[in-house]
Order: sequence, then C-alpha cells, then structure tokens
Amino acid sequence: MDADRLNSPQTSAVLFEVMGYQLQFCQDPNSKHLGTTVWDASMVLVKYLKNCRKGRFSPSKLKGKRVIELGAGCGVAGFGMAMLGCDVVSTDQVEVLPLLMRNVERNTSRIMQMNPDADSIGSITAAELSWGNDDHIRALDPPFDYIIGTDVVYAEHLLEPLLHTMLALSGPKTTILIGYEIRSTNVHEQMIQLWKKHFEVKTVPKSKMDIKYRHPSIQLYIMMLKTPEGIPNLDPVTENNAAEKIDDEADATEKVEDEAHNEAPQESRTLSDWEARRYGAMAARLLRDIKIS
Repeated sequence: MDADRLNSPQTSAVLFEVMGYQLQFCQDPNSKHLGTTVWDASMVLVKYLKNCRKGRFSPSKLKGKRVIELGAGCGVAGFGMAMLGCDVVSTDQVEVLPLLMRNVERNTSRIMQMNPDADSIGSITAAELSWGNDDHIRALDPPFDYIIGTDVVYAEHLLEPLLHTMLALSGPKTTILIGYEIRSTNVHEQMIQLWKKHFEVKTVPKSKMDIKYRHPSIQLYIMMLKTPEGIPNLDPVTENNAAEKIDDEADATEKVEDEAHNEAPQESRTLSDWEARRYGAMAARLLRDIKIS
C-alpha cells in the first residue's frame, strides 16, 4: 500500500479511477477546511454511477444534462457525472475554490491528453457557492437537471442552508443524488426528516453499489421534489427505471454495523486501498471518542 494513497497528514494527492480514467485529486488534509480532503462517500457515488452506466445513468440519457455539485471539495463526484456526458458546475466556498479549480484544470487536461477525441465526455467548471446565498444561486442560472453532493452534512447548523440551496436550484424535473457517511445519528435523523417534508427520498440499496466501494455507514439517496399532492415529478430517467426497486429510507437506515467485526480480515493479507481507507476512518472515530484526562 503506497503511503501517498492514504489520507494521512502527509497526503498531497489521491489517485482514483473514474470511468476508466486514472485521475489525480490534490488535497490538503492539514488545512482547517474539511472540503480539502477526498472523502470516501464521493468514491462510493462515482463507482455507483459506473455500475449504472447501462441503466438510469447511461451516457445516452445524460449527454448535455446540467449538473451542479454542492460542497464539491476536491471535485471527485463532479468528474463522475462529467465523464458520463454531463455539463457540471462544481461548487464550494471561496476558501476551497483554489484547490477545486486546480483539480478541475489538471484532470480535464489529463483526460484530453489520454483521449483527445472523447466526444462523449461532458464538461466541468468550478464556481463559488455559499449555501443560502441567493446572489450566488442566481448567478448559477437554476434550475439544474441534477444536483449532486457527497458528505455535505456533518453539523446541524448546515441543514437549513443546504435545504434552502437545494430547493432554490431545483425544478420540477430535477433529480438529486447525495452520498453521505453517517457520523452523527442525531444530525442524520434531522436531515432525513427535513428532506422528507419537501422531497421524495429513496435510499439506494447496497446491492446496487459497487461490490468493493460500499460500506454499511455510507448511504446514497435519490430525491425529487414533491408536487402539492405529494407525488414526485419523475423525469424520464427515473420513470424508465421505476421497476428497479429502491428501498425506502425507513427500511434502509441500516444500523451501522460494527466495523471492526465486519471488516477485520480473516487471514493475513495485503489490504486493498479501500480497506485501508475504511480502517483509517474507523481509527479516526475511535481517537475522536477517546478523552485523555
């Protein structure tokens, strides 16, 4: 396991395969802003998109669709949609923009060098967006076909600004795709209750996720605005796949399993990149809960 593949204080970049392209995402785990780190939920979402390329997220259906990524951070999830043909605007706060813009520019150049004739690939740009800022929202020219985000909620005070922003960016046909690692059950429950007042919220079953890039504590949600009658406005992509059962949140808020029990290797072997990342996440939570007197 190469040291530069882990989110340690020395990590400056993470290599990650996105739709067949090996991309490099610069990060800064030492910064005071959480947006400068590649978080695991973004990887889970990208691999889920890859698994669905012949279904609801096929390039033929997504070509030219307008996508906005909220709390983009290093921009991993945005590249997943761009590689499927979407025109993506990856957004974050002004403090994170320099790193985000660097990743957008360098990886766009990297893709063009590897495949200069890739007509199926969309576009990706970076823009400033502070949640709840109506001037920022208007400048982005909503509504969008898709709103995406990963690990965007980690504190209670962010719930209302995020909801305001999602509603302001949405139209009747907007699909919202959120990847999220449950870190606080209290914040998680408040978030779901708030979302369900305005959106039809569905949870993607673990069976639909990539067999390697998934974890009991990481959920993917697909949402659409409710009509006044409480019926979601389904776009053609969603309607064509209505037969694909997506478990309701009430059934899919799987109690986060004991990670140590479920992930401990049964025999001595080399850990995969993903396993190493998850052990790191587990260790971080344990250290956070230890109080030294």
